[in-house]
Order: sequence, then C-alpha cells, then structure tokens
Amino acid sequence: MTDTAPSPDERARAATLIDGARAANERLITSLTDLWDELVASSDGSNADDEHDPEGATIAFERERLTESLARARADLAALDQAAARLADGSYWTCATCGGPIAPARLEARPTARTCIACARRR
Repeated sequence: MTDTAPSPDERARAATLIDGARAANERLITSLTDLWDELVASSDGSNADDEHDPEGATIAFERERLTESLARARADLAALDQAAARLADGSYWTCATCGGPIAPARLEARPTARTCIACARRR
C-alpha cells in the first residue's frame, strides 16, 4: 500500500479509465467475433484451394490472425477485470513486485499496470 491514499477524484478517474478501456475492449471482441463468424460462413462448403491463391492471404492465415487477435483481446479484458478488482480492494496504486507506489501517470497511460516503472524496467 502507498503512504498516501488516493483521493476520491483519483479513484473516480481510475474507475473511468478502466471502465472506458473495458468498453472499448468489449467492442473489439464483438467486432473480431463478427469477423470470425463471417470468415467461417464465407468458407463453409467451399472447396477452393486457397493455399495456392496468388491473390491474397489464405483462409487458414486469416483464421489464425483472428484467433490470435481474439486471444489477445480476451487477455486484455481479463487484465482490466483484475485492475478493477485491485481498485476495489485498494491495491491498484501499489506495485505487485516491490510494494511501492505506482506513479499516477503510469496508471493513466496503462490502467492495467501492476508494477512501478523501476520494477517494469528490471523485467
């Protein structure tokens, strides 16, 4: 825990940042899921040999790209949920590694940060 408790304004600002990032991430997941569904539907029943199509990316490549993007977006959503839990329990501003404070500017730029700059640099 930090020596100085965050003000109500700082708590409200952090909650707004987390909520905003979470909403944007949920929209991204919805969009990527829609793209996945379209890709699957467009290739369903097709016997096209897209592995040798000189015109563009293969369906397999597109599926892999969407799979990785969805996995990354879901991991980001989980990190935002963890940040919200840390905000609720009061540990949001405390470095998970050294126990020191996390600079407000770092949390402003990266609401899911769990470590202070010094500890992040050591990794």
